[in-house]
This record gives sequence, C-alpha cells and structure tokens, in this order.
Amino acid sequence: MGRIAYVNGAFERHGEAAVHIEDRGYQLADAVYEVWALFDGRLADPEGHFARLERSLSELKIPMPMSRRALTVVLRETVRQNRVKDGLVYLQVSRGVAPRDHAFPTDPVSPAMIITVKAIDRAAAEAKAAKGVSVITTPENRWGRCDIKTVGLLPNALAKQAAKERGAAEAWFVDELGFVTEGASSNAWIVDADGTLRTRDTNANILRGVTRYTLLDLIRETGMKVDERPFTPAEAKAATEAFITGAGALVLPVIAVDGAPVGKGVVGPVATRLRRLYIERARETAI
Repeated sequence: MGRIAYVNGAFERHGEAAVHIEDRGYQLADAVYEVWALFDGRLADPEGHFARLERSLSELKIPMPMSRRALTVVLRETVRQNRVKDGLVYLQVSRGVAPRDHAFPTDPVSPAMIITVKAIDRAAAEAKAAKGVSVITTPENRWGRCDIKTVGLLPNALAKQAAKERGAAEAWFVDELGFVTEGASSNAWIVDADGTLRTRDTNANILRGVTRYTLLDLIRETGMKVDERPFTPAEAKAATEAFITGAGALVLPVIAVDGAPVGKGVVGPVATRLRRLYIERARETAI
C-alpha cells in the first residue's frame, strides 16, 4: 500500500497530492506546522501539540481549520490509512489560497490543511540513541519569532545541511551573546558537573518544545535538579552529558560538539534514563 496524504478535505495518494500554486504557504511561508510522534499508531503528547498549534495559528491570525475534536479524527484516520504504528505525523495549515500579495487577503479565505505520515524504524532509532550523535554550532540568523512554529525554515535547513556536511546530526544556533538558543529542529540540553540539567528558557527566542515540557515534568517528578538557564558551547563541551529533545529525536544523547567530546565522549546515564522515562510517558498518554 502506498502512502496517503490528507489534502484540504480529501485523502489522496502521496505521490499525486498537490496544493494550489497560490497557496500562501507555498508563496509566502504564511503557514504553521505541527509534528506528533506516533507510538503504536497513537499520537504522543496530544495536549501539548494541539495547544501549540492553536497558539501558532492565533499568533498569525489564522483560524483553526476545524475543531480539535474533528482534527483528532482526521489525524487518526490519516494514520490508519497509512498503516503506520511507529512514526511521525506532519500537519501544515496555511492561511489559504489567494492572489499573491504580501498583505492578508481582503476577502476571507479558508485555511488550507495538509497531513502526511511517515514510518520510523524504532530499532534503528534506539541504536542511534545508544551510540549518540554529534552537533555543530552556527551563528543565530533566524527571525525574532521562533516561538511560532512556522514553515519558514530556510535558516534551519541551511544549518542542518552544514551539520550533515560535517558528519553531525544537528546544528545548535548561538546568539550574539555567545549562548546556545536551540537546535535547528530540537531543543538543546546539558548536564553540569553537579548533575544539574540546563536548557534555555522559553522567554528567549526559541520554540516552545512539547517534548521539552514533558521532559521537564518528568525531571521534576524524579527529583533531579533543572535550571532553565542558557549555556555556551564551551560549557556544553565541559559538561558531563548533553542531549537534544524533539518529536523526532525524543531524547537523543549528544557526545560531541564541534568535534570536541562532551564528558567522556560516550552516551551517559542521565540521557539514557530520561529517554526511557520519556518513551514510557509518551506511550502511556498517547491517544
């Protein structure tokens, strides 16, 4: 069975699905997106992802294309038609189709919505996590509203490509003060020598990661110390551990930054434990 996409009210073959040439998401990146991890065919962290979607749409003054309840039905049906158990669900909502103009359409248009699903090899993902990954750093060059999950991801794509060319899995943006903001598609974390976990606070220009929020709750439940305070690349290299979080990465250990080893240069116990705890929680709460 081939992949199936949901496009503006219809289920279509993935390779044949299309959007209008004047969709504002394509023309102007006037659109937002959301990503759910799938465990056993169910949506992980549902409340957080729905809330972030609604907030992103509200910030851009794009109406929800349908109620949360109806959207849940459509998401589940898209997953069912693709027969995917473990994977990722991508949702994109644009302002809609209108003659190209930077200003919003004068006459109201309906939002356009696309949903796609892809499978993930969980065994391969676990092997990758057991080995750990490396990251590079790059100057922060994104716009000032990274808290909105828009499809305008060109700086992120360029950073990811730079990481790929250097044999790394992720790129960490570094602001003008020398602090890491976040990854190109993830939130960044380190573990200090005293065992304190550190990650950038969301008052900075970073995405409000849903996996990040769930992990913060788990960390506090375990009694571990956490400090939402920025860190420099030098502090990351001097840390005992580092890792990234996101719907795709889950909790993924980082063993090197710009070629320098983090800690002993191997996956540490904190990241390993947090990955296990997060997956357990995600499976428990998925819908």
